[in-house]
Amino acid sequence: MNEQVPPGLEISSARMTTTMNKGKIYISKSSSHGVLEAYSLQFQTDFSSFLKSRSKEIAAGGCMLLSLMGRRSTDPTTDDSCYHWELLAQALMSMVSEGLVEEEKVDSFNAPYYGPCVEEIKTEIEKEGSFIVSRLETFEIEWDGGVDDADTTFGAQSRGQRVAKTIRAVVESMLEFHFGKDIMDELFKRYGETVEDYLSKTGTKYTNLVISMVRKG
Repeated sequence: MNEQVPPGLEISSARMTTTMNKGKIYISKSSSHGVLEAYSLQFQTDFSSFLKSRSKEIAAGGCMLLSLMGRRSTDPTTDDSCYHWELLAQALMSMVSEGLVEEEKVDSFNAPYYGPCVEEIKTEIEKEGSFIVSRLETFEIEWDGGVDDADTTFGAQSRGQRVAKTIRAVVESMLEFHFGKDIMDELFKRYGETVEDYLSKTGTKYTNLVISMVRKG
Protein backbone atom coordinates (compact mmCIF):
# COMPACT_ATOMS: atom_id res chain seq x y z
CA MET A 1 0.00 0.00 0.00
CA ASN A 2 1.45 3.34 -1.07
CA GLU A 3 1.74 5.83 1.78
CA GLN A 4 2.31 9.54 1.40
CA VAL A 5 3.24 12.44 3.64
CA PRO A 6 -0.06 14.20 4.36
CA PRO A 7 -0.45 17.66 2.84
CA GLY A 8 -1.06 20.63 5.10
CA LEU A 9 1.79 20.04 7.56
CA GLU A 10 3.38 23.25 6.31
CA ILE A 11 1.52 26.56 6.21
CA SER A 12 2.96 29.03 3.71
CA SER A 13 2.38 32.75 3.57
CA ALA A 14 3.93 35.58 1.58
CA ARG A 15 6.58 36.08 4.27
CA MET A 16 7.33 32.65 5.69
CA THR A 17 6.54 28.94 5.90
CA THR A 18 5.39 27.59 9.26
CA THR A 19 5.75 23.89 10.08
CA MET A 20 3.05 22.25 12.20
CA ASN A 21 5.27 19.44 13.50
CA LYS A 22 8.41 21.33 14.55
CA GLY A 23 11.22 19.14 15.87
CA LYS A 24 9.33 15.94 15.04
CA ILE A 25 9.23 13.62 12.03
CA TYR A 26 5.96 11.78 12.76
CA ILE A 27 3.06 11.89 15.18
CA SER A 28 4.24 12.61 18.71
CA LYS A 29 2.62 13.07 22.10
CA SER A 30 3.31 16.79 21.67
CA SER A 31 1.90 16.98 18.12
CA SER A 32 -1.05 19.28 17.56
CA HIS A 33 -4.52 18.00 16.69
CA GLY A 34 -3.93 19.27 13.15
CA VAL A 35 -0.99 16.91 12.68
CA LEU A 36 -2.98 13.92 13.96
CA GLU A 37 -5.92 14.78 11.72
CA ALA A 38 -3.70 15.27 8.65
CA TYR A 39 -2.13 11.82 9.07
CA SER A 40 -5.50 10.17 9.73
CA LEU A 41 -7.10 11.71 6.65
CA GLN A 42 -4.14 10.71 4.48
CA PHE A 43 -4.45 7.12 5.70
CA GLN A 44 -8.15 7.09 4.87
CA THR A 45 -7.44 8.32 1.35
CA ASP A 46 -4.56 5.91 0.72
CA PHE A 47 -6.23 2.82 2.19
CA SER A 48 -9.51 3.45 0.37
CA SER A 49 -7.62 3.85 -2.91
CA PHE A 50 -5.72 0.62 -2.20
CA LEU A 51 -8.93 -1.32 -1.55
CA LYS A 52 -10.60 0.06 -4.67
CA SER A 53 -7.62 -0.93 -6.84
CA ARG A 54 -7.42 -4.44 -5.39
CA SER A 55 -11.18 -4.96 -5.81
CA LYS A 56 -10.70 -4.68 -9.60
CA GLU A 57 -8.18 -7.52 -9.53
CA ILE A 58 -10.05 -10.00 -7.32
CA ALA A 59 -13.07 -12.02 -8.43
CA ALA A 60 -16.26 -12.10 -6.38
CA GLY A 61 -15.78 -14.46 -3.43
CA GLY A 62 -12.01 -14.18 -3.72
CA CYS A 63 -9.89 -13.62 -0.62
CA MET A 64 -7.23 -11.08 0.24
CA LEU A 65 -4.89 -11.26 3.24
CA LEU A 66 -3.15 -8.14 4.52
CA SER A 67 -0.48 -7.78 7.17
CA LEU A 68 0.61 -4.31 8.28
CA MET A 69 2.01 -2.40 11.22
CA GLY A 70 -0.65 -0.77 13.35
CA ARG A 71 -1.61 -0.11 16.94
CA ARG A 72 -3.97 -1.50 19.57
CA SER A 73 -5.16 1.82 20.95
CA THR A 74 -7.40 4.33 19.18
CA ASP A 75 -4.93 6.98 20.38
CA PRO A 76 -2.28 7.49 17.63
CA THR A 77 0.22 8.96 20.11
CA THR A 78 0.72 5.75 22.13
CA ASP A 79 4.26 4.37 22.33
CA ASP A 80 3.46 1.17 20.41
CA SER A 81 2.32 3.30 17.47
CA CYS A 82 4.93 5.97 17.05
CA TYR A 83 7.77 5.90 19.54
CA HIS A 84 10.41 4.44 17.22
CA TRP A 85 9.92 7.59 15.11
CA GLU A 86 10.07 9.74 18.25
CA LEU A 87 13.46 8.26 19.14
CA LEU A 88 14.74 8.84 15.60
CA ALA A 89 13.64 12.47 15.89
CA GLN A 90 15.53 12.71 19.19
CA ALA A 91 18.69 11.41 17.51
CA LEU A 92 18.29 13.99 14.74
CA MET A 93 17.69 16.82 17.22
CA SER A 94 20.82 15.85 19.18
CA MET A 95 22.73 16.43 15.94
CA VAL A 96 20.93 19.74 15.46
CA SER A 97 22.12 20.84 18.91
CA GLU A 98 25.71 20.20 17.82
CA GLY A 99 25.35 21.95 14.49
CA LEU A 100 25.59 18.73 12.47
CA VAL A 101 22.09 19.00 11.02
CA GLU A 102 20.02 22.09 10.18
CA GLU A 103 16.93 22.38 12.36
CA GLU A 104 14.89 23.45 9.34
CA LYS A 105 15.74 20.10 7.73
CA VAL A 106 14.17 18.23 10.64
CA ASP A 107 11.13 20.53 10.72
CA SER A 108 10.48 19.98 7.01
CA PHE A 109 10.72 16.17 7.12
CA ASN A 110 7.64 14.07 7.93
CA ALA A 111 7.54 10.30 7.66
CA PRO A 112 5.27 8.79 4.97
CA TYR A 113 3.88 6.27 7.44
CA TYR A 114 0.74 5.68 9.48
CA GLY A 115 0.01 2.86 11.92
CA PRO A 116 -3.81 2.46 12.02
CA CYS A 117 -5.88 0.89 14.77
CA VAL A 118 -8.40 -1.92 14.25
CA GLU A 119 -11.34 0.49 14.29
CA GLU A 120 -9.85 2.62 11.51
CA ILE A 121 -9.18 -0.43 9.34
CA LYS A 122 -12.74 -1.73 9.76
CA THR A 123 -14.29 1.69 9.14
CA GLU A 124 -12.43 2.20 5.85
CA ILE A 125 -13.20 -1.32 4.62
CA GLU A 126 -16.90 -0.80 5.32
CA LYS A 127 -16.88 2.68 3.81
CA GLU A 128 -15.17 1.61 0.59
CA GLY A 129 -17.62 -1.30 0.30
CA SER A 130 -15.82 -3.85 -1.89
CA PHE A 131 -14.80 -6.31 0.83
CA ILE A 132 -16.13 -8.02 3.94
CA VAL A 133 -13.77 -8.66 6.86
CA SER A 134 -13.75 -12.37 7.64
CA ARG A 135 -11.05 -12.22 10.30
CA LEU A 136 -8.89 -9.59 11.94
CA GLU A 137 -6.21 -10.33 14.51
CA THR A 138 -3.42 -8.40 16.21
CA PHE A 139 -0.15 -9.69 17.59
CA GLU A 140 2.90 -8.11 19.12
CA ILE A 141 6.50 -8.22 17.92
CA GLU A 142 9.62 -7.31 19.87
CA TRP A 143 11.40 -4.28 18.41
CA ASP A 144 14.49 -6.40 17.78
CA GLY A 145 12.56 -9.46 16.63
CA GLY A 146 12.90 -11.21 19.96
CA VAL A 147 16.50 -12.29 19.33
CA ASP A 148 18.20 -13.63 22.47
CA ASP A 149 21.29 -11.62 23.42
CA ALA A 150 23.15 -14.92 23.68
CA ASP A 151 22.40 -15.71 20.01
CA THR A 152 25.54 -14.95 18.01
CA THR A 153 23.82 -15.24 14.62
CA PHE A 154 23.82 -11.46 14.32
CA GLY A 155 27.18 -10.97 15.99
CA ALA A 156 27.81 -9.13 19.24
CA GLN A 157 25.10 -6.49 18.83
CA SER A 158 22.99 -4.79 21.49
CA ARG A 159 19.21 -4.64 21.14
CA GLY A 160 19.49 -0.98 20.22
CA GLN A 161 21.97 -1.74 17.44
CA ARG A 162 19.74 -4.48 16.02
CA VAL A 163 16.73 -2.17 15.99
CA ALA A 164 18.76 0.64 14.43
CA LYS A 165 19.96 -1.65 11.63
CA THR A 166 16.42 -2.84 10.93
CA ILE A 167 15.00 0.68 10.81
CA ARG A 168 17.96 1.90 8.74
CA ALA A 169 17.27 -0.76 6.11
CA VAL A 170 13.73 0.56 5.74
CA VAL A 171 14.10 4.34 5.95
CA GLU A 172 17.70 5.21 5.04
CA SER A 173 17.00 5.99 1.38
CA MET A 174 14.40 8.66 2.13
CA LEU A 175 16.42 10.11 5.02
CA GLU A 176 19.52 10.24 2.83
CA PHE A 177 17.59 12.05 0.09
CA HIS A 178 16.45 14.71 2.57
CA PHE A 179 19.41 15.05 4.96
CA GLY A 180 22.30 13.85 2.83
CA LYS A 181 24.41 10.70 2.89
CA ASP A 182 27.18 12.04 5.13
CA ILE A 183 25.20 11.96 8.39
CA MET A 184 23.70 8.47 8.09
CA ASP A 185 26.35 6.52 10.03
CA GLU A 186 26.37 8.99 12.90
CA LEU A 187 22.57 9.29 12.93
CA PHE A 188 21.96 5.57 13.23
CA LYS A 189 24.76 5.18 15.77
CA ARG A 190 22.98 7.73 17.96
CA TYR A 191 19.63 6.17 17.21
CA GLY A 192 20.88 2.76 18.34
CA GLU A 193 22.13 4.24 21.61
CA THR A 194 18.84 6.06 22.16
CA VAL A 195 16.83 2.89 21.47
CA GLU A 196 19.09 0.86 23.79
CA ASP A 197 18.44 3.28 26.64
CA TYR A 198 14.70 3.29 25.95
CA LEU A 199 14.38 -0.51 25.79
CA SER A 200 16.27 -0.86 29.06
CA LYS A 201 13.38 0.95 30.76
CA THR A 202 10.28 -0.30 28.95
CA GLY A 203 8.78 -3.28 27.17
CA THR A 204 7.13 -1.51 24.23
CA LYS A 205 6.47 -3.76 21.24
CA TYR A 206 5.33 -3.31 17.66
CA THR A 207 1.72 -4.20 16.90
CA ASN A 208 1.00 -6.09 13.69
CA LEU A 209 -2.48 -6.31 12.19
CA VAL A 210 -3.54 -9.29 10.03
CA ILE A 211 -6.77 -8.87 8.07
CA SER A 212 -8.53 -11.52 5.99
CA MET A 213 -11.14 -10.14 3.58
CA VAL A 214 -13.56 -11.55 1.02
CA ARG A 215 -14.50 -9.71 -2.18
CA LYS A 216 -18.22 -9.00 -2.31
CA GLY A 217 -20.27 -10.46 -5.15
